[in-house]
Amino acid sequence: MNLFHLTNKLIYWGDYAMKEIIAYCGLVCNNCPAYIATKNNDEDEKNKLASQWTRDEYEVKAEDINCEGCSRCSEKVFKFCRECEIRQCGVDREIENCAHCEEYPCDKLNIPFEATPENKKILDEIREKLHS
Repeated sequence: MNLFHLTNKLIYWGDYAMKEIIAYCGLVCNNCPAYIATKNNDEDEKNKLASQWTRDEYEVKAEDINCEGCSRCSEKVFKFCRECEIRQCGVDREIENCAHCEEYPCDKLNIPFEATPENKKILDEIREKLHS
């Protein structure tokens, strides 16, 4: 079953309508600044984001911000998402996102759900639709 039919939400990009992309962790990729900067081909925004997101222990360069969404089919994925254990688990299991996993919810999602409880709500809604 295709996730995009389950969420059935459209996002408008100018005159173009596209389906909402839900990451493995429940993040709406379409709302992510990395995704938006990539879609807009906005190098200034990528530089700004790289500066904002870089930490002493984690460097982000403008070229790392090149993302078409978190799905396993995306060739361009933001650096952090490429390294994400949640995404890697979903890719290995060949699922659309964590709501499609037999083990949902698992401990890997605890920290993201604490930081962004709206992501849990999104995945819970998808999970409910899958099992109704």
